[in-house]
Amino acid sequence: MRYTQVKTHAIGGLLVCWSVVAVCQLSPHQFNSGKSSYSAPNAHLPVEEVARKLEEKNAQRAAALDEFTSTRVYRMQYHGFPSDRGAEMVVDVTYHAPNVKEFHVVSQTGSKFVIDHVFKKLLEGEQEAANEENRQHTALSRQNYDFTFAGYEMTPEGPEYVLNLLPKTKNKFLYRGKIWVDAKDFALVRIEGEPARNPSVWIKKTEVRHRYVKVNDFWLPAENHTESVIRLGGRAVLSIEYKDYRITKAAPVYGLGNAREDLK
Repeated sequence: MRYTQVKTHAIGGLLVCWSVVAVCQLSPHQFNSGKSSYSAPNAHLPVEEVARKLEEKNAQRAAALDEFTSTRVYRMQYHGFPSDRGAEMVVDVTYHAPNVKEFHVVSQTGSKFVIDHVFKKLLEGEQEAANEENRQHTALSRQNYDFTFAGYEMTPEGPEYVLNLLPKTKNKFLYRGKIWVDAKDFALVRIEGEPARNPSVWIKKTEVRHRYVKVNDFWLPAENHTESVIRLGGRAVLSIEYKDYRITKAAPVYGLGNAREDLK
């Protein structure tokens, strides 16, 4: 039993880290339907400029977003020794700028251990990561990452830059992988990666996929998917579905109207 609890705590800690990072990117698998890759000459801007604009526009959107409400559905499944575990929790969220989030648990079913040691720890960790110092250390910024060009894709929603991410430190809240950046709004559309540092000896491999959606002028998390392979057997999958967004208070997002000029 002790062995199982240690493994589950390790999995829970990893999932907390990664889900908190995704949620804190206020600009979210293989979402490849309808996409075609283009070579480097088709990229309209150098990678340094794309990274700079991503930071700039993210800051503008974060400054303009005052309040919103939404609903989240947390789901986790663990398959392995000595038994399978699963749980689901539905949470209503209210956000107040700059860093206050109120959570109301609507329903919860399944493993009490998963609910208490994964889902509720996720909510606690998100509150902790919301302060300014922690946001700076986990931000998708040139301070924390080196960016290199990986491609340029045309999608049904419009063109997207694809950038490689190389963390500058082995911080467990950072990751290496790829990001997709909307070429009009310079907003984060998708992340695929793995931890910069494995936070537990029990974890053999972790894959993380996050997707974001545009709500009015803002890009907010739509779906997080984290899958971990346990070194001595087993697999844990955490998904978070974000839905029913309602922007209740916001200022104009200055500068976004000029973004299209950069594509000409």
